Amino acid sequence: MYMHLHPFATRLLTACLLFSLSCASVLAADTTAVPGQRIFYTGHSFHMFVPGMIEAMVKTTEIQGHKLVGQQGIGGSRVIQHWQVPNEKNGAKQALIGGKVDVFTMAPHLLIPDDGITNFVKLGLEHNPNMRFLVQASWYPFDLPAPAQGQADRRIKDNAQRDNAKIEDLQAAVDAWRSQLEAQAAALNQQHGRTCVFIVPVGDAVVKLRAMVVAGEFPGISKQSALFRDPIGHGQGHIMALAAYCNFAAIYRISPVGHTAPDRSINPAQHAILQQLAWDTVSKYPPAGVK
Repeated sequence: MYMHLHPFATRLLTACLLFSLSCASVLAADTTAVPGQRIFYTGHSFHMFVPGMIEAMVKTTEIQGHKLVGQQGIGGSRVIQHWQVPNEKNGAKQALIGGKVDVFTMAPHLLIPDDGITNFVKLGLEHNPNMRFLVQASWYPFDLPAPAQGQADRRIKDNAQRDNAKIEDLQAAVDAWRSQLEAQAAALNQQHGRTCVFIVPVGDAVVKLRAMVVAGEFPGISKQSALFRDPIGHGQGHIMALAAYCNFAAIYRISPVGHTAPDRSINPAQHAILQQLAWDTVSKYPPAGVK
């Protein structure tokens, strides 16, 4: 006797099986060989949920020596705004001057190049020449860039409009913005004589997730708008977890598969898909520095 399953159920069962297998493979891995990092996070609301999630994920590994040095969040900020915080209140500068940081994260806004990136890299390397700087290339706010003069404004005004978004348009916006970050990172790496600035392609991962939703390949979510909370693009749990998985992969250069971010709104099958999606995106993108 054979039981015929709905395609959605088949995908869900397959994802659960993959999750079980991936957990087994990760648990067998020796993460004690991965050196712990001292991390300071700076950024805006598309990034500052990441530190807490990373802390929980690291506890699922055998990594020793990990430390959250600090975090500095400013809503809607460019990196230069973090640099301009007065020195006596600037935890980011103080941590770098103290040589207490191995990995320093930044989440720029739309205006690139951003002098804050340049300034933090210079300051950090003066006190720890071996440190790394991770720049998150986020998903695009309001989905698309502001129009040029005389063109129609295609940015969304309501979250529900995301359900009609074309994946190719979303990817084009992310590509254009990320290419500017790549240019600044490449120039800084050349200036300092080594690759010290890396890019975390979170925006690309988010577009891939939205493409999966459109194709009916992500269990439990059927609309792009269900991934977000508002027109700006603040993410629901799935977006936040995906961003955290991408950052974990870039920080520790290992797969996040099996190391689950704490979010009860996401079921195990969904976590497994998000973890693999993050790893595939980051590990196949050379500027992230994950070989």
